[in-house]
Amino acid sequence: MFTELNVFKISYSMATHAGKRQALVAQNIANADTPGYHAKDIKPFTEVFAAGARQSSMSATRDSHLNGTAGSQMDWAVMSDETGSDPNGNSVSVEAELLKGVDTERQHKRAMAIYKSSMNILRASLGKT
Repeated sequence: MFTELNVFKISYSMATHAGKRQALVAQNIANADTPGYHAKDIKPFTEVFAAGARQSSMSATRDSHLNGTAGSQMDWAVMSDETGSDPNGNSVSVEAELLKGVDTERQHKRAMAIYKSSMNILRASLGKT
């Protein structure tokens, strides 16, 4: 029957993305006064997930397989923001980072709500409410 439910994979990936982004936001705020520090961020989850979905037609289970990619197929690359630097070379805007933090918190709560709702549906379908 079903061996994997994609909704759980998606909610897990969304929560993981939110956690990684929150860590970068915290790192940016901690280095807001560090000379020469550039703010870091990752791509929004929708872009990361869409890119992974496009590449999911073939996947390698081992690195020696041809024409596939191993791993989760999600591009978690960290980008550095070089624009809008202060005179000391720092590009961190505390206000922008706080807004990113709020957005990331909402994303994580959304992922947990999707997971919880899916678990409730699964329990109800099994008759274990």
